[in-house]
Amino acid sequence: MTEFGFIDAIRTLCADLPRNGFEGIGDDCAVLPVGDGESLVFTADLLTEGVHFLRAATTPEELGGKALAVNLSDVAAMGARPVATLLSIALPADATEEWAARFMDGYHALAARYGVALIGGDTTRSESGIAINVTAIGRAPDGHLKRRSAAVAGDVLFVTGRLGASGAGLRDLLSGTYDTPLAAEHRNPRPQVEEGQWLGARPEVHAMMDISDGLASDVCHIMECSGAGAVIDLERIPVAAGADLRTAACGGEDYKLLLTAAPDAAARLVSEYGARFGEPLYEVGRIVAGDGLTWRRGGAEVRLDWRGFEHY
Repeated sequence: MTEFGFIDAIRTLCADLPRNGFEGIGDDCAVLPVGDGESLVFTADLLTEGVHFLRAATTPEELGGKALAVNLSDVAAMGARPVATLLSIALPADATEEWAARFMDGYHALAARYGVALIGGDTTRSESGIAINVTAIGRAPDGHLKRRSAAVAGDVLFVTGRLGASGAGLRDLLSGTYDTPLAAEHRNPRPQVEEGQWLGARPEVHAMMDISDGLASDVCHIMECSGAGAVIDLERIPVAAGADLRTAACGGEDYKLLLTAAPDAAARLVSEYGARFGEPLYEVGRIVAGDGLTWRRGGAEVRLDWRGFEHY
């Protein structure tokens, strides 16, 4: 069983259930129109000890912030503003009251930074390791919502930052080296909340999602949902300092935004994004007719069996 095969099986099984006004499985968030030209968006992410984090390598404050950040990133990827979250956490006996308080300090600090309410959740005991689930809710004008299915052949592919720092940091952590700048990047992702809302308001931006599993995997989600192919130029991928090209393409958990934009407006988008955020938009390739992902170097096709992170 693969992760995405399991998701497809769930989608098929539940296709006969009423939608009750929701747009369901397929994007970073589910969408519920609420009238007056606005929608709510909903997402949930689960972090489990030993799979998503190592307790010995992560402070409670960092883990609290990361648990929230990865959900805010999904909301940003839809072009929406995060407004509320629900938090559920299962703690084993060796997680002390002090640990729990420090975890909540980290969660609270990031929630306060973005003005996000904590409106509920659940707590329970775990017999083996910590498990954390966060549900995030966002709000946006209907016309600002960005879906994976909206890419068009000819669109320019962009990413909103350098890639690979988190993947390289994970390698440091797994080797027992916890105090490197790259390890800190992995433990402290920054959701691009302001960037996502700004890009959501741009009509020339068509499809968008966040980079959680790696560029090599995440671009395929846009391709599949849009019924298109893509070409990525290896020399254009922005590699973070201390990372290598393969990690930048496959490492995951960078939580930058991946987007497509109309080619006739791409130069203006790059200019105005740079003026607004003081950081470049990086062009990495194009959406093309057909299907499949093509890697190129120097204009020539390169055969690579590169994939992003998979849970199974």
